[in-house]
Amino acid sequence: MSPTTLRNALFLCSAVLIAGSYQSASAATLCVNPTGSHGCYSTITTAVAHASAGDVINVGPGTYKEDVVIGMPLSLIGAGAGDSIIDATGLADGIFVDGFDNAGLSHVTIAGFTVKNANWEGVLVVSASDVTIRDNKITNNTKANAVFTGAPMGCAGQPAFELDETGDCGGGLHLIGVWDSTVSGNTITKNDDGILVSDETAASHDILILQNNVTDNPGECGIVLASHPPVGAIGSKHHGVFHITVDGNDVENNGVEVGGAGVGMFSDGNGQGRSSQNVITHNKLIGNGLGGVALHSHVGPNFGLLPDNMDGNVITGNYIAKNLADLDDTATGGRVGININSGMGGTPINGTIISGNVITDEDIDIAFNTPAWVNIHLNDLRGGKVGVANVCTLDDPSCKGGIIATENYWGCSKGPGSGNCSTTSGPNVLFTPWLNKSATDLDHDHD
Repeated sequence: MSPTTLRNALFLCSAVLIAGSYQSASAATLCVNPTGSHGCYSTITTAVAHASAGDVINVGPGTYKEDVVIGMPLSLIGAGAGDSIIDATGLADGIFVDGFDNAGLSHVTIAGFTVKNANWEGVLVVSASDVTIRDNKITNNTKANAVFTGAPMGCAGQPAFELDETGDCGGGLHLIGVWDSTVSGNTITKNDDGILVSDETAASHDILILQNNVTDNPGECGIVLASHPPVGAIGSKHHGVFHITVDGNDVENNGVEVGGAGVGMFSDGNGQGRSSQNVITHNKLIGNGLGGVALHSHVGPNFGLLPDNMDGNVITGNYIAKNLADLDDTATGGRVGININSGMGGTPINGTIISGNVITDEDIDIAFNTPAWVNIHLNDLRGGKVGVANVCTLDDPSCKGGIIATENYWGCSKGPGSGNCSTTSGPNVLFTPWLNKSATDLDHDHD
């Protein structure tokens, strides 16, 4: 590092330390309890209205029937998910972090609450950065009726910045145009989507989704990274969802009523979308409705349209089992662990890395349909049926793409199609050489 660079770096560090010290020195701590006793406020909304930037609001045990709107940097800290309860029955959201109307919103923490019964989202975060959502229970939200129409708008009462949601009209936690943020240690259950990250107002990027329990959200996906049209420019190029890390989550039994993946990376087909360079790692993905991991593009050259950008995603170190079949234009023909699929649009999906996964109790462990070559290596393909399938014949008999599936373990030492090993299906699947023992050190005995 040059002297000038070092001097600038030290100046920056000093400036950050000074700013941090100033914020800590000037921040106040407010309190809330249901009776407003001991100098506390009786509602969270009133406390937020009296707070200043950087303040901490401690919310005591009790039930608060509110839709809490946050438009400034602050920390909202409950007494624990079993104690501090936001009941949003009949209201739009439980908590709304509103950077849409408060430009530049940053530095917001929400921790230690149960958030339930909202018409739309339990927690909604829009156009904000450095947001931490941790140690909450988000449950039984999306109470308003939702009917899938395929239209970009149509959920009565939702704001204009929420697009492509007629099938769910909300969910547990929704991040729109959010970056440099963390979602960790939450239990998210009995909503439509569990966690939805989308891009209507700005790109969503550099988000860590870590060690959450996302289970039994029947109407949509467990965790979905979805590219939606920009507000006010439906049909144009999307902002994008990228550099999202989904790590160490328990994602089970989602999307079983309507069809939703454990983890989904999707572009909606209403303009050129982007869900790229995301990492799906060390998750448990069991019993979900459209596969453990599903990547869908729905537009592209086959329709005379620009291709989506679904490139460079990494799927590694996951345990995947007992998920259901993918359907419609991304069909797999059976229950599937991982499905990388261009639909009928013909978007090439390049640079996907699939490695170190254990996949079992599926009809097809890994399925592909894309006019590109894909590499998969060092996986345990233990389903005992089809380990790797090129399903492009379902949409395009010419099958321009292929799969290099060398150095995988197929469930027994003899290789694909021998003994009790998994096999291959479809054209252009290369599998020699294979491994004669497990490729991973993951536990193979999950329930």
